[in-house]
Amino acid sequence: MHTRFALSAVALAVSSLAQAAPSTYPLDDIIVTATRTPLPDVAAPYASEVYTQAMIQASGASSLVDFLTQNTTLNVVPNYGNKFTPTLDMRGYGLTSGYQNIVVSLDGQRLNNIDGMPQLLGAIPIASIDRIEITRGSGSVIYGDGATAGTIQIYTRPYQGVTVAGSAGNYGALSGTVAAGLSRDNFSISASNDYQSQRGTSDADVTGQRDASSLTTQRGQMRVRPIDALWLTLDGSSSKIDTRYAGHLTLAQFQSDPAQNGGNTYTHQKFDSDQWRLGASLDLTPDTKLTASRNREDKLSNYVSPYPYKANYDYVTDDVALVHSGNAFKLTTGIQRFDGTRIGASDQTSKNNIGYYLQGQYVIDKLTLSAGARREKVEYNYVPDAGTALHATQQLNAWDIGSNYRLTATTSFFANYNQSFQAPDIDRFFNFGGTFNAFISPEKVKTVTLGANHSQGNHRLKLAVFRANLKNEIYFNPATWANTNIDQSHKYGLELQDSWRIRPDLNLRTGYTYTRAIIDRANSGGGAFDGKDLPGVPRHGVTLDMQYDWSEHSTFNVGYVWRSSSYAANDFANNFTQKQAAFQSTNLAYRYRYKAYELSAAIDNVFAQKNGLWVSDNVIYPVSFTRNYRVGFKASF
Repeated sequence: MHTRFALSAVALAVSSLAQAAPSTYPLDDIIVTATRTPLPDVAAPYASEVYTQAMIQASGASSLVDFLTQNTTLNVVPNYGNKFTPTLDMRGYGLTSGYQNIVVSLDGQRLNNIDGMPQLLGAIPIASIDRIEITRGSGSVIYGDGATAGTIQIYTRPYQGVTVAGSAGNYGALSGTVAAGLSRDNFSISASNDYQSQRGTSDADVTGQRDASSLTTQRGQMRVRPIDALWLTLDGSSSKIDTRYAGHLTLAQFQSDPAQNGGNTYTHQKFDSDQWRLGASLDLTPDTKLTASRNREDKLSNYVSPYPYKANYDYVTDDVALVHSGNAFKLTTGIQRFDGTRIGASDQTSKNNIGYYLQGQYVIDKLTLSAGARREKVEYNYVPDAGTALHATQQLNAWDIGSNYRLTATTSFFANYNQSFQAPDIDRFFNFGGTFNAFISPEKVKTVTLGANHSQGNHRLKLAVFRANLKNEIYFNPATWANTNIDQSHKYGLELQDSWRIRPDLNLRTGYTYTRAIIDRANSGGGAFDGKDLPGVPRHGVTLDMQYDWSEHSTFNVGYVWRSSSYAANDFANNFTQKQAAFQSTNLAYRYRYKAYELSAAIDNVFAQKNGLWVSDNVIYPVSFTRNYRVGFKASF
């Protein structure tokens, strides 16, 4: 019997017990803050997916990327082997550029880039995360450019006391964390240093190098309240990454041994990021506050080999918001500005955004209504060392309308209608060879989501169905080697989340997604893509997670993720002989806690499933194909 069918049978059997179990073991309440005003998730006028610190710790995941891959309904794959900047897909935008259709934020700060580089998720220490909120089909009013599929909001927590942790595993995997923090009524300070490295899971390349990687991150935060109504915050972080990631294999090579080199020279990249943030929050009244922040990030991306290329990035973000959180009426309005510049070997290119927004929420007894709008200006400048400078400006709009009706104390229904946009990144105006292509059109999306929530004692069910109509979906045409637009396309699907606390010591979470992404008309494909499926979009996705508190001090967790096959990433005509194979992984974790100490052990991909990223026929990048185990220790004082 296939692993996924066996685990599905277990999940169904356990769920039957859950349905029969009395509601005497209530689940913890879930609060969402996507609109910057706290709201119970069962009352939210949009679809959400939330993971708390306890869920993240119990999973046993060694990194944020591993947690998103193994425990959420997102489709997450290392970016051609680079696990620190993975590709993300939600609601059928595909692995090729799905990450550009999701705004990822860390404590409110955007992580999206101005070019084709995915978000640097690997630099966020998993031990620092307090909560992850995933908003589906909404978020364009608050987050603007790129929130077409939705948003991923990551919130960290200040450390309290002293924590020392470390782990070791096969393939030379090592990790370590030292963190300390002090918190008082009017003052808090914390600092941490995180390290992780691995010697690689693939054989040495033609130069004798393994696909090794290392990451070091230092973070610090200080908060002070000089007067009762005012908090001031200063954050700083520095990340340094040195990674080599494997090249592609043919199908025969992959099936024979995905660890082999195949005659490639591994891509060697060094990446440095230094960031600071200054913020303030002023309580104007008990229900109204004014927030302001400035973030500066300096990044260096250095592709050392085999094709050397170096680029410096300078990002500056300003965010000012007025937030009113009354009992019946909630309002968020603000201004956001982002100036991003990339300095390459022979040019300087910038993308600058400024947006104004207003988001309101009104509660009338059992009914919650929401509405919001955003106006955003995007300006591009390209200044080469030699040649013609280029300039373009775009004016874009977003809006969101939603409602949630509490039918009973345990059941609610919601509806959301959202318009969003994606302004092209700066790489989209050039073809693969670097010559100017065109100022392609921005992507515009209208999404309808209908859903239901049921939360009663030990059982929480969330169901949503959606349809998105797209105009000018942005993509790279591998046949012409040019960035361009799909004139018309649409997506639809179903999303299901279910949580049961079967007994005080036993929890089960399941997730299922069904997604279709259809190309209606693509003039750039000469009609060959019309009516075809967007490649890199699995129709089905399943996640299972069971947590068992073996004793007062120990917890056992088993997780499983499966995503169905799809067309290879470049197969827009749906005619390649090879398809993207289904992804699956089974993961086990155990924790033993005694007073201030904790021992842990974990095994990822227990059955050593051969997973890979199919780009085209005989172009396969191996990912997550080894069985990985590790043991760890943590002490907190």
